[in-house]
Amino acid sequence: MRGRGTPLKVITTAADVNDVTQTFDLVNGIPPVTERPGRQRRRPDSLLGDKGCDSNRHREELRKRRILPVISRKGAPNIKGLGKIRYVMEQTIALLHQFERLAVRWERRTELHDTFVSLACGLICWRRLKKHRS
Repeated sequence: MRGRGTPLKVITTAADVNDVTQTFDLVNGIPPVTERPGRQRRRPDSLLGDKGCDSNRHREELRKRRILPVISRKGAPNIKGLGKIRYVMEQTIALLHQFERLAVRWERRTELHDTFVSLACGLICWRRLKKHRS
């Protein structure tokens, strides 16, 4: 079973923080993923990002980690077919927004919000595993 938008790691930041600053924390925080018998994967095959994540430093660092950066460059035409791939990410956000408490952040304390996000991610993963096994 491929990822299909299953949330593996979520980071909460302030509203005005640029997403690219969290790239390596997000990649480093992904837990081991077991698909088949044998060695567990520690990193994704590729990382999808929009033009806001365009940075040569980040591209080089991802390549060092053997992760393919799929990131549009600023001022260049969009990557053909990227919308089809990006849909997976948008689907994940939509899945999280099914939990009404996460659609709009009401909690002032970050740890409360993070707890609800973790619980929602756990429920999403559990539902997918349950569906996959039946």
